[in-house]
Amino acid sequence: MALAVALGAVSSHGAKGAVHPDAARLLQTAVLYQMIHGIGIVIAGTLARTRPARLLAAAGILHLLGVAAFCGALYALALTGVSLGVVAPLGGMAFIAGWLVLAAYALRAG
Repeated sequence: MALAVALGAVSSHGAKGAVHPDAARLLQTAVLYQMIHGIGIVIAGTLARTRPARLLAAAGILHLLGVAAFCGALYALALTGVSLGVVAPLGGMAFIAGWLVLAAYALRAG
């Protein structure tokens, strides 16, 4: 989440000279999603300290993969104009799967 804050600060200045015309919006979305899913990673990691479970590990890994794919694709598009094609949607699916796995853990543990 610290990286999201740093990237948010840097990207707010970098958006002015960025290649993509919607760079500011893309960067804002990437930072927001990175921060939200960083919270998901912290939740999974915190729960795993007291109740280790494969579902928690899977949720954290899926959120991390989502950040790398979804946010990374948005950062690349905004700052370089390079589209990574299907990478962003795959990252979005990883985000969704991560939250569903975390919910499955909560249902089983509760």
